[in-house]
Amino acid sequence: MGTGTTLAITIAAMGAIIALRYFATSGIFALATSRVRPGLYASLRSQILREIGWSLISALIFAVPAGIVAWGWQEHGWTLIYDDMAAYPLWYMPVSVLAYLVCHDTWFYWTHRLMHHKRIFPVAHAVHHASRPPTAWAAMSFHPVEAITGAVVIPALVFLIPIHVAMLGTVLAIMTVMGVSNHMGWEMFPRALVHSRLGGWLITASHHNRHHTLYRCNYGLYFRFWDRLCGTDRGLDTDFARTPTTP
Repeated sequence: MGTGTTLAITIAAMGAIIALRYFATSGIFALATSRVRPGLYASLRSQILREIGWSLISALIFAVPAGIVAWGWQEHGWTLIYDDMAAYPLWYMPVSVLAYLVCHDTWFYWTHRLMHHKRIFPVAHAVHHASRPPTAWAAMSFHPVEAITGAVVIPALVFLIPIHVAMLGTVLAIMTVMGVSNHMGWEMFPRALVHSRLGGWLITASHHNRHHTLYRCNYGLYFRFWDRLCGTDRGLDTDFARTPTTP
């Protein structure tokens, strides 16, 4: 089997995995929404179909760099992904996860904020904000331009920061769960956590939903560090107001 064929198969496999991960995670959280907040998505069926459509396109885009990384790691050892537990000290494993999350959060904050520029927003980011209110199916509902900015960051990091393959899976799991849970339209985490000192530095649905109503604030993905440092943190949307707004 030729190199090109092997790479194409790997990319196709990653596309299927990403799509299945999307349906599984968003489906579970959508089911939880139907149980905890009955009727919340009842009038949003056409919106949800659009979210799924854009998300599947995003899955195809995410599959390309992910497939190249998987192929390069397995076939050529190009990346800094390792599977030998003894290669680095055990304490490095959680440190590497935190390093990836901080780097990803930094990339996301600044690219996200850039996409709210008045000339870029209609092209790159309006698709995501068309979800009013966002649902559990909206986490990957991106225009291809935005999907590309999200697709490259983790694949780039595996060439820069060593990480155990299990810890890379942990990073992807955190990314997926937080991406979906922050768009559900209701707060999954206990009030005691959301309003605690720790919660004041983490992004949950209460924080991200304010971004979807006010637009020019709360740009972060995992942490509120950059929002606080740059003066773009507007706190929590505790009542989840649903009044449509404009950018």
